[in-house]
Amino acid sequence: MEGVVNVAPEAKNRLTFDLAAQPLRELNRFLHHDLAGTGVTHVDVINPDGTHNIAVGVDAPVRIDVDGHAGYYCAGMNKLAQVNVNGNVGPGVAEGMVSGTVHVKGFASVSAGAAAHGGLLVIEKDASLRCGISMKGIDIVVGGSVGDFSAFMAQAGRLVICGDAGDALGDSLYEAVIYVRGKVASFGADAHEEPMSDADFAAVEELLARARIKHDPKQFRRVASKRELYHWNADADQEY
Repeated sequence: MEGVVNVAPEAKNRLTFDLAAQPLRELNRFLHHDLAGTGVTHVDVINPDGTHNIAVGVDAPVRIDVDGHAGYYCAGMNKLAQVNVNGNVGPGVAEGMVSGTVHVKGFASVSAGAAAHGGLLVIEKDASLRCGISMKGIDIVVGGSVGDFSAFMAQAGRLVICGDAGDALGDSLYEAVIYVRGKVASFGADAHEEPMSDADFAAVEELLARARIKHDPKQFRRVASKRELYHWNADADQEY
């Protein structure tokens, strides 16, 4: 197949794409249209050099290893694939993800996991502003800290923060749940801290295990919605 190189003669189920020598279009075309029926289960992407839109819209149970930094929207709209990034990622990693796993070894820029419906996003280091904005069912585990307005308008899913959180955490939160280990600069509108239950401790333990991050679940606190913004009450003189 033109533009695709076997990693080794014996690794018939594994292919490598070199983005220093091949256009990104070849990689994404293979993942979208040519993968089915090839028997390939593992794709390596080398020399990504911050390229945008790597492995976007994958709809197959394939493992994709990106060896280096990725740009905007890496693994966006992911379905079924396991995408590992051995580096940092730009804005919108795993945006709109439906299922599968995206694991970032480094840092993530703004809006990680935005509007994602399912799957697991792991960021081993820090995530920037608006991590988990409008999340709709995804599980996100951040090994470091998150920036301001994380989980803004988060509707469903779970966000585990192993470090600190910036201002306005969980602003306008719906039914998503946040577990935070470190300090919270401030809570957003309608977000507040609640007691942890046995089910919460079990959920944190399970998510940390899946993310391969070690912390004591008893160190985490639960943040959820007060449910006071669900309906506008003019008599209460509500303001946003």
